Amino acid sequence: MPTTPATSDELFAYLDTLAITHKTVTHPAVFTVEEARDLRGAIAGGHTKNLFLRDKKGAAYLVVAPEDAPIELRALHRLLGASGRFSFGSAALLHELLGVPPGSVTPFAAINDKGHRVTVVLDAALMMHETLNFHPLVNTATTSISREGLLTFLESTGHSPRIEPLSGPAE
Repeated sequence: MPTTPATSDELFAYLDTLAITHKTVTHPAVFTVEEARDLRGAIAGGHTKNLFLRDKKGAAYLVVAPEDAPIELRALHRLLGASGRFSFGSAALLHELLGVPPGSVTPFAAINDKGHRVTVVLDAALMMHETLNFHPLVNTATTSISREGLLTFLESTGHSPRIEPLSGPAE
């Protein structure tokens, strides 16, 4: 029987149970890195792009990288040991596995992947930032947490992240 995806408030409550400090700023809906850049103002820390991908055998990956990181999708499957080239996962698969719509993709959505079907991959360049920013399951807000907080959160959901050098050094 399917479970209802977590809400932002449920995510915040879960972060609180893990003693992870978080701060959220609300804003109009954003769907692209460019829109987010225009709206975010002075939110400190690393800002991201989040790619929901699947390989030829249907294995799902969530790739999280700095917003300006060049990610070579044609070669990424080799780096990650995936089965064949990646394609973007459909909106239906995204909702089924992570419980969020396109435009709201975030590592916080691991809270909804109870079957642990998604491999979370963090770009090593992103992990150079002390503070990281993500949508809290909706694209009308940005939540800031520490790098350590992100790792604690992901581990607590059963998603031990792979930290890989997906792009060049952080600029």
